[in-house]
Amino acid sequence: MERSGLVATTQLVNATNDSFNAAPSAVDGSAQGLASQISLAAILSAITLATTLSNAFVIATISQSKKLQTPANFLIASLAVTDLLVSILVMPICVLYTVIHTWTLGQVVCDIWLSSDITCCTASILHLCVIALDRYWAITDAVDYSKKRTPGRAAGMVATAWVIAISISLPPLFWRQVKAEELTSCGVNTDHIFYTIYSTFGAFYIPTLLLIALYGRIYVEARKRILKQSPKKVGKRLTSAHLAANSPGSMASTSSKCGRQDAAFSDSGSSASDNQVKVTLSDALLEKKRISAARERKATKTLGIILGAYIVCWLPFFIYTLVVATCDTCFNPELFDFFTWLGYLNSLINPIIYTMSNEDFKKAFQKLVRFRCCRR
Repeated sequence: MERSGLVATTQLVNATNDSFNAAPSAVDGSAQGLASQISLAAILSAITLATTLSNAFVIATISQSKKLQTPANFLIASLAVTDLLVSILVMPICVLYTVIHTWTLGQVVCDIWLSSDITCCTASILHLCVIALDRYWAITDAVDYSKKRTPGRAAGMVATAWVIAISISLPPLFWRQVKAEELTSCGVNTDHIFYTIYSTFGAFYIPTLLLIALYGRIYVEARKRILKQSPKKVGKRLTSAHLAANSPGSMASTSSKCGRQDAAFSDSGSSASDNQVKVTLSDALLEKKRISAARERKATKTLGIILGAYIVCWLPFFIYTLVVATCDTCFNPELFDFFTWLGYLNSLINPIIYTMSNEDFKKAFQKLVRFRCCRR
C-alpha cells in the first residue's frame, strides 16, 4: 500500500510539473494566434473601408459634375453603387467570419449574407460586360448608337444585369433547410453540382468570354479607324512665323516712332530675316495621326488593365469553386478565404481603373476634394 501510494504521489508531481512546463508554450501560442487575428482583421477592414470610400467618391463625383452625367458614366456610377453594396453588405460580415472561422450570426443572417454575396458580386461582374457592350456599340456604330444612347437604355441594361444576378443567387434558397442544431459554418452547398456549374458559368465564365470578345473587337475597330487615313493623303499645311525674342528686329519693332526707324527696321528685317524670323511648318494630318496614335495606346493600356485586373481577381476563385465541387478532400479554408478576398478586391480596383483613365473624372474628382477641404 505504501509503495503504491508513493508511486501515485510521484506520478501526480510529474504530471503537475509537465502541466506547468506546457503552460508557457500554450500562452505563447494563444498570444501569437490573437496577434495574427488582429492583424488579419485590420488588413481586411482597411480593404473594406477603402472599397467603400473609393466607390462613394465615384458616385459623389458624377452626381456633382454635370459634365459627367452622361449615359456612359451612368453605367460607371451603377457599377460603383454595386461595388459599394459589396463593401457594405458583404465584406464586413466576411471580415468577422474569416478571422474567427466560426459562424455566430444564425441561419437567417447566413441566408441573407450568402444571397447578397452572390447577387452583388455577380452584378458587379455583369456591369463590366454592360460597360464593354456600351463601348463596343459606341465605336462600331457611332452615328446610330449616339441617338440610341439614352439614360433609359442604360437603365434597361443595368436592370438586365441585376435580373441575371438575382436569378443566379435565388436557387440555393429553395433547397436550403433550417437546421435544428446551432449553425457553426455558413457557405453555399456544393453538393448540387449542376447548380455549381450553372452559377459559375453564368456569373464568370460566360461573362469573361463576352468581355474578351468585346474588348478584342473594340481594339480592332479602333485600329481600323486610325489606319483608314491614307498616308498618301496630304493634309493642310499650317505655317506660322514670328520674330525671335532677342533679335534686333524684335527690339526695333518696340521702338519704331519715326520714319527713319521704320526704314531701318525694314532694312534690317529683310537683310537678316534668316536669323531673326522663325518659321514653323506643320502637317495637320500628321498631327491628327499622332494624337490618334496616342489615344490608341492609352485605350489599349486601359483595356489591358481592366481585363487583367478582372481575370486575376476572379479566375482563381471560380476555378477553385469548380474543383471543390468535384473533390471534397480538396477544400482548404485558408485558401478559399484568400481567393474570396482576392475577388472582393476587384470592387476596390474597379473605381480606380475607370476613373483614373478618364481626364474628366480626374479633374472633377480633384475639384470635389478641394471643395470638401475648403469647406472644412
